[in-house]
Amino acid sequence: MKCFLPVLSCLAVLGVVSAQRQVAVQEGPLYRTEGSHITIWCNVSGYQGPSEQNFQWSIYLPSAPEREVQIVSTVDSSFPYAIYTQRVRSGKIYVERVQGNSALLHITDLQARDAGEYECHTPNTDERYFGSYSAKMNLMVIPDSLQSTAVRHTLHRVEQDPLELTCEVATETLQHSHLSVAWLRQRGGEKPVEVIALSRDFVLQSSSDYAQRQSLGEVRLDKLGSSTFRLTVFHLQPSDQGEFYCEATEWIQDPDGSWYPMTRKRSEGTVVNVQPTDKEFTVRLETDKRLYTVGEPAEFRCILEGQNTPDRYFAVSWAFNSSLIASMGPNAVPVLNSEFTHREARGQLKVAKESDSVFVLKIYHLRQEDSGKYNCRVTEREKTVTGEFIDKESKRPKNIPIIVLPITDNWVVKVPQHHQILPQGHLESSISVEVASNASVVLEGENLHLSCSIRTVGRPLGRFSVIWQLVDRQNRRSNIMWLDRDGTVQPGTSYWERSSFGGVQMEQVQPNSFSLGIFNSRREDEGQYECHVTEWVRAVDGEWQVVGERRASTLVSITALETGFAVTAISRTPGVTYSDSFDLQCIIKPHYPARVPVSVTWRFQPVGTAEFHDLVTFTRDGGVQWGDRSSSFRTRTAIEKAESSNNVRLSISRASDTEAGKYQCVAELWRRNYNNSWTRLAERTSNLLEIRVLQPVTKLQVSKSKRTLTLVENRPIQLNCSVKSQTSQNSHFAVLWYVHKPSDADGKLILKTTHNSAFEYGTYAEEEGLRARLQFERHVSGGLFSLTVQRAEVSDSGSYYCHVEEWLLSPNYAWYKLAEEVSGRTEVTVKQPDSRLKLSQAQGNLSVLETRQVQLECVVLNRTSAASQLLVEWFVWKPNHPERETLARLSRDATFHYGEQAAKNNLKGRLHLESPSPGVYRLFIQNVAVQDSGTYSCRVEEWLPSPGGTWYRRAEDTAGQTAVQVMRPDAALQVDTVVPNATVSEKAAFQLDCSIVSRSSQDSRFAVAWYSLRTKAGGKRGSPGLEDGEEEGEEGEEEEQEDLTERTALLSVGPDAVFGPEGSPWEGRLRFQRLSPLLYRLTVLQASPRDTGNYSCRVEEWLPSPQKEWYRLTEEESAPIGIRVLDTSSTLQSSICSNDALFYFVFFYPFPIFGILIITILLVRFKSRNSSKNSDGKNGVPLLWIKEPHLNYSPTCLEPPVLSIHPGAID
Repeated sequence: MKCFLPVLSCLAVLGVVSAQRQVAVQEGPLYRTEGSHITIWCNVSGYQGPSEQNFQWSIYLPSAPEREVQIVSTVDSSFPYAIYTQRVRSGKIYVERVQGNSALLHITDLQARDAGEYECHTPNTDERYFGSYSAKMNLMVIPDSLQSTAVRHTLHRVEQDPLELTCEVATETLQHSHLSVAWLRQRGGEKPVEVIALSRDFVLQSSSDYAQRQSLGEVRLDKLGSSTFRLTVFHLQPSDQGEFYCEATEWIQDPDGSWYPMTRKRSEGTVVNVQPTDKEFTVRLETDKRLYTVGEPAEFRCILEGQNTPDRYFAVSWAFNSSLIASMGPNAVPVLNSEFTHREARGQLKVAKESDSVFVLKIYHLRQEDSGKYNCRVTEREKTVTGEFIDKESKRPKNIPIIVLPITDNWVVKVPQHHQILPQGHLESSISVEVASNASVVLEGENLHLSCSIRTVGRPLGRFSVIWQLVDRQNRRSNIMWLDRDGTVQPGTSYWERSSFGGVQMEQVQPNSFSLGIFNSRREDEGQYECHVTEWVRAVDGEWQVVGERRASTLVSITALETGFAVTAISRTPGVTYSDSFDLQCIIKPHYPARVPVSVTWRFQPVGTAEFHDLVTFTRDGGVQWGDRSSSFRTRTAIEKAESSNNVRLSISRASDTEAGKYQCVAELWRRNYNNSWTRLAERTSNLLEIRVLQPVTKLQVSKSKRTLTLVENRPIQLNCSVKSQTSQNSHFAVLWYVHKPSDADGKLILKTTHNSAFEYGTYAEEEGLRARLQFERHVSGGLFSLTVQRAEVSDSGSYYCHVEEWLLSPNYAWYKLAEEVSGRTEVTVKQPDSRLKLSQAQGNLSVLETRQVQLECVVLNRTSAASQLLVEWFVWKPNHPERETLARLSRDATFHYGEQAAKNNLKGRLHLESPSPGVYRLFIQNVAVQDSGTYSCRVEEWLPSPGGTWYRRAEDTAGQTAVQVMRPDAALQVDTVVPNATVSEKAAFQLDCSIVSRSSQDSRFAVAWYSLRTKAGGKRGSPGLEDGEEEGEEGEEEEQEDLTERTALLSVGPDAVFGPEGSPWEGRLRFQRLSPLLYRLTVLQASPRDTGNYSCRVEEWLPSPQKEWYRLTEEESAPIGIRVLDTSSTLQSSICSNDALFYFVFFYPFPIFGILIITILLVRFKSRNSSKNSDGKNGVPLLWIKEPHLNYSPTCLEPPVLSIHPGAID
């Protein structure tokens, strides 16, 4: 071998070794359903010849597994047998070429009769046959039991209505299979759209048309019980209109590990008509004018027109020159761009929702840079079941351009610096001035009203000019307003802006009464208010002259708004449970009038964080503004401000972990300025409130009962996990199944089903290959879970238990694990079936002659399983051999094998086995021999299939023993003499006949020998001429006398017809004849007196053994025959020679007679050879011999011729 590998490598390099053809076919067995379309691939590699190979498909039917039935060929159109011809011609069976060396067999309408063993054969194109040219696989055709049913009807729904449809899916397939269920929608001739589907791996998925809605919970698929699948669409849309139907697919795992859809069924459809609501809306933008002056206010109104707008959700955004100003969602909380946030904080800009259809943008003080194009955009939004919004249709009107012009008139306030006083003796002023106010102490922000009354003595002489001045606490004097004599009002320098906004007004109420109004008072407005009145009269020259002046004042104190400003946070429920509600109160002191705005912001610090973030703000103008990180609060939080106070209550419903943490409210005190801007006067922060959100107290209880389960392998293991009580009717459960083996420290995970019904296989299932054998089921009751391990194996024994996790849906629609508990254990013992194998223990004894047949029977009285396979072994104990020897073995696949003993004892060909009925086995030993004797028995092994498909030996038993004795035939040989004692003359012949009276078998052969009996010296010698009575007396002599007899063989003939040597005294004088199969004759010629004596013949009987070998059965010797030869004194020769007539009679006449006799004897010889094969001798020489005569003729006639026959003279 070491030398061979290098040579082979060299040959491969030189190209001497050619590739080996290999045909591969799809691995079986494949399970397919009736009526389905099946493909089976076949590849060939390592071939020579053209690149395009041909393929021929055949089938071996179960009813005739040895008979090939041809189906289809790529090269021969006449290849199919008649039963397949029509299907091949109609295209229901065809071969598709994938490549030159690969093809697919298609059977479009599979039938039950198509089950069997398929063979793919590739005709040879190689120079020589080398490799495999065909491959086989098994195809199993099973009934199509999948059903998908639904009630067919038509539904009319309105947009936003919910839709629920159910479908029943069931199968009765015995093989382990998985189901996938899908709901589809179809409109007209369009391609169906998958709404939602549950895959064979229990994963939910949707097409792109429904993926977003499915992720938001708008579309659901729920399994109710074992066979009901419910589709739920919470908010129908016009695009959902169409026919909804359910499609079920049954999958089976092929031997290569891939999953194949065996069959697919569609249910009846439900036509759903969706009536759309009128969702059309229009948007227009309005403003009072297009031309403005700096400082003027402007208002833009975005008006929405449509049906049912209060029940719909809209978002509005404002834009200036295509740049975003602000946006407002359906919750009416405006979010301003950073550029406009400062103007909104100063009260110069406002974005608000006046009503469900009117949205307003107000600019209180226009700037010249505000010139440009303004617009609004309205987007309709749809609210999902989770509270999230989805954008729908969006519209915007035409832009509105405005122009803001600068102020062109410069107002200069002229306050007289000196007065021209008339000289003494002229007219003097007789007026007096009195100042009054509405309050000496006012709250910041309240209006201050001052009046200046002029009293005169008599009638006024001229006109009055009035100046209001303020002397603050630092004694700084400032002019507020001036009314000149012509009635023109001019504000002071520092009050000009406030006056332009109407914050300071001066008015001549009556000719002698002047009022000053300071609106929205400020802290700096505190001080001494002085009214300075100047009286003017017209001089002679027409000029106005001052007659006199008077002044009066009053002190006004202004209390700051932030005085006593404080905020406190309280809550009555510091600890709440999931889904409960809790309130937070932010109490603001003191009580401010409605004109004093206070903004309140609730801040929140989630558990586990270090920073607060703004949650929601109740703005100063009554709006609500949510923080950037408050999305989870919006749908569950209500904020309310008391009408009688500035207290703000925050109500949070459906509390969850998200709302657990520390809360704090921050209050800001605001003041509106004269220009409608806002100033934040003070900010106060409340105490901290910690809210703990606790999970519900679990009520989960799992059955702790222990079970012991003992079952036989291949049976299913049914494991139950029962939830006795649960916290909520809406609880979902994750169930983890474990198995604990004695050799393991901890349990190993088999299978996990999550709370959303997803499957996850554990490492134990992967390692042990359990995936295909596991089946999980949740019962309709909801609290019972079952795990079935199909086709249990002994290795599946162990302690099984389930670990149950209770999951609840938090208020923010996130699942959380509330509790977990472990069930009681189920001790599972999987054992092999109890051995019930039993053989008949009947003992037996058989005696049989050689060459006969022996029947040994092995009877199986009982077996463990009808599906088991039996191995039957026959063995024998030979005499004087303690070890048993195997005769034959019948393997499990019914293959007969010879044992060692069969080859040793030449039993091959003589053993025959048959089984006339199940469980009965008969072994026949034909042509038995003596060496076949022994004690026989059979041993039976019972093999069972394991769930994994392998066979194992379950039991064995040994039957009762049968003693077999093979005997040779009983010796029945008897020899008799038919020639009595005789007396003959000298030179005469005497005959010794040996007659066989009976034989042991017709197949026997004989060896014959003649003996001369002489008495040894010293013994008594009987006279040759003794009478019969004397001779009989000698036979009764004792054994000592028999030992004195000397035997001399005359002639012997073996069973194979071979002659022994002639005795020397008789050499040349003996003639042997077989007159019949049982009669032998020896003639002694030319007797002499010394031939006188006793003679006997001994016969040996030989029989053939079953092995065609001859053996001596017995021997028998005839009784002695006495022969006496007389001694004559005259010579016969002289008498004959003296008489011519007698001479010719004696010597010449006998020759023709002897010739005729010899011819007759030869004819008889040849006829006897043909008539009886049993009489043939060795090399075909008959046992009936005739010795050719040897003539001793003396031409001198001195002696007569002598005729003699002796053995060995015949060729």
